[in-house]
Amino acid sequence: MDQRRLILLLIFSLSLVMLWDGWQKYNQPARQPVPASAAAEAGGSSVPTPTAGLTPGASVLPVVEAAKTGPRVRVVTDLFRADISAEGGSIVRLEFEKHQATTDQTRGFLLFDDGERHLYSAEAGLIGNGLPNHRTIYSLPEGEQVLKAGEDTLVVRLEAPEQNGIKVTKLMTFHRGNYLVDFSYEITNGSGEPLSAHAYFQLTRDGKEAEQVEAFGVTTFTGPAFFTDLAKFQKVSFSEIADGKAKFAKNASDGWVAMVQHYFVSAWMPTEGVEREFFARKVGGDLYSAGVIVPVAAIAPGASGKVESRLYAGPQEQDKLQDIAPGLDLVVDYGWLTVIAAPLFWVLSWFHSLTGNWGWAIILVTVAIKLVFFPLSAASYKSMAKMRVLGPRMQRMKELYGNDKAKMQQEMMSLYRNEKINPLGGCLPILVQIPVFIALYWVLLGSVEMRQAPWLGWIQDLSAKDPYFILPVIMGATMLIQMKLNPTPPDPLQAKIMMAMPIVFTFMFLWFPSGLVLYWVVNNTLSIAQQWQITRMIESAKPGSKNA
Repeated sequence: MDQRRLILLLIFSLSLVMLWDGWQKYNQPARQPVPASAAAEAGGSSVPTPTAGLTPGASVLPVVEAAKTGPRVRVVTDLFRADISAEGGSIVRLEFEKHQATTDQTRGFLLFDDGERHLYSAEAGLIGNGLPNHRTIYSLPEGEQVLKAGEDTLVVRLEAPEQNGIKVTKLMTFHRGNYLVDFSYEITNGSGEPLSAHAYFQLTRDGKEAEQVEAFGVTTFTGPAFFTDLAKFQKVSFSEIADGKAKFAKNASDGWVAMVQHYFVSAWMPTEGVEREFFARKVGGDLYSAGVIVPVAAIAPGASGKVESRLYAGPQEQDKLQDIAPGLDLVVDYGWLTVIAAPLFWVLSWFHSLTGNWGWAIILVTVAIKLVFFPLSAASYKSMAKMRVLGPRMQRMKELYGNDKAKMQQEMMSLYRNEKINPLGGCLPILVQIPVFIALYWVLLGSVEMRQAPWLGWIQDLSAKDPYFILPVIMGATMLIQMKLNPTPPDPLQAKIMMAMPIVFTFMFLWFPSGLVLYWVVNNTLSIAQQWQITRMIESAKPGSKNA
């Protein structure tokens, strides 16, 4: 077996092993959710009351579970419907208007969830004697709060019970066409004593994945992430938090904390320039909190003070995230090939701006990539075409030296030198395309812009598998045609293995995102055209041909 075929076989074998491993993980039973009762038992039956001496670095109040009972007020904007609980003024449910659920597209996708599929909420509170925290019962405004036509903002005011002459009002400002919510606490100190306090803003979530990914082979990240200008972007897994091994920058004067999941993110972004302390801890059987603590400027008796933060809760739209906060666009997880995937997404976005359709953008990107690697592919196909022409001579060598492997190898290398053939030339285009292929895989899997994006006909979601498996079958057919255009391996066993590859890869591609299969179909079609033309030219020029 010559070296070119050996390397090809190794590449395909490694791919098969990786795909099989991914398929096994994909088909593992989903982890069963932890019952709320179990979470409550693990987190304790009561919530400790904050003390006057509690400062950043001390324990923030643990969370048992999202508030599922008690009064709520619903907020309706043009982008989402949010439920605010009277307990803590926490956002315990948030359903998008323009992003549908994965399994039931008649409903909006749930980010914050009070137990339908997850426990996930955005919470905030004050630390200090008698100050309201995320367990305090607030008074709510009456009726549904709706962002009316012609209005750009909607302010929701929650009043905390007055304690020791201290009055606290929690304000949430919602904006039209924006997933940002401005949070602030207005504090009036009527106690007769100076008031020193801190505010905390946290995201509490269970440890389950957001949704089952529609393609096996990868696992998207779900968990907290932190960003500071000095430490940059740091992801922390739930298991690291549970084991006490989470490593991230604890103190900074800038940065944000986020809870990242597939396609969507929530993030607390305190005012820039304010000193802050980040934290992450396990607070229940399968519940985790990640947040930030900021100081509240001292408030003299009879005076008022204010502390603010912004909350982003929405899709990971890259062009918008980078304008909201430095580094926020890094929550889009492209894996270890970000250096290729990020520019690839930019090119895709540019083509999308021209066509208005992500499917056609993928096709145009495929053509562009093919043009970039055209010289490399042409040299490879010339090498393979020459080997195809030399097929009869190589078969003759096998008959002459079949029992003498060393002599056979020597004669073949001599033939390659005389005919100026690189036996490894056919591998290079495949080796070059593998990083591009994997990077595009991550782009399709990690970009919310591709989520539920239609192409044409039966392809209504480029990030999901082809529902009728038409594209994978076409892809398998193009692979088979390519195999026919390649020189036949002299080893019959190797020939059978190579011919089985289209069948094996067709099966594997059945579960790949249809956008990725579309890329591979177009790439194979262009390769077939290029390879057929070069092979025809080489064969027509061989001795004995009409054009020789």
